[in-house]
Amino acid sequence: MTTATGTYTPKPGAAPLPRMIAAQAALETRMLLRNGEQLLLTVVIPTLLLVLFSSVDIVDTGSGRSVDFLAPGVLALAVMSTAFTGQAIATGFERRYGVLKRLASSPLPRWGLMAAKTASVLVTEILQVILLAAIALALGWSPHGDPLSVLLLLVLGTAAFSGLGLLMAGTLKAEATLAAANLVFLLLLVGGGVIVPLDRFGGAQDVLALLPISALSDGLRDVLAHGAGTPWRDLGILAVWAVLGLGAAGRFFRWE
Repeated sequence: MTTATGTYTPKPGAAPLPRMIAAQAALETRMLLRNGEQLLLTVVIPTLLLVLFSSVDIVDTGSGRSVDFLAPGVLALAVMSTAFTGQAIATGFERRYGVLKRLASSPLPRWGLMAAKTASVLVTEILQVILLAAIALALGWSPHGDPLSVLLLLVLGTAAFSGLGLLMAGTLKAEATLAAANLVFLLLLVGGGVIVPLDRFGGAQDVLALLPISALSDGLRDVLAHGAGTPWRDLGILAVWAVLGLGAAGRFFRWE
């Protein structure tokens, strides 16, 4: 069809890839923030734990103020709740109802969809960290240490938990994912050094220290509470979990 100079004709086709990923990430973030169960996991529970255990002497957190011990652990819990538990449940049900199958047939490539989900997780975590840090500061928290080490821990922790969450969502049925993700969340909350110090677990301490939640919470605590240098051991543990989790998710994830 010919057109006169100065007029416009439709130009069908896919949008640029960065724009598609950004649009999908914005959609994923809005869906996450509108979901009551996800908000309970990502915001309400970490906030209640921080306020309750910082205000009431229920758990012996050792010398020093309770909030200085609890704040790094709750930040680690927030990362796990978003990158692992929330993402696993949401993705599992998207897979069950055929949402992933339909999205996989769209111009957005599959890796682009995963990139959008990752971006959504990161945006949510930024909001979580700002909120929890503000509450902790109001409770008397006085963090110090290298911000770069904190950033590395949070990024590797996100990668590790995202890989595990996607692996679970892509291999189990949605109902099994829902049950397993919540069960793992509770178990790691209790035995991952978030609220209860690992040295309270006796001989199991060395094994529990290898869990990703333990590495993340201990690494954050060493930097933010004790001003330690780069926690290479904890970063190494998180890197191993990230490689294993993301690698297994990429290999075994089923879209249908």
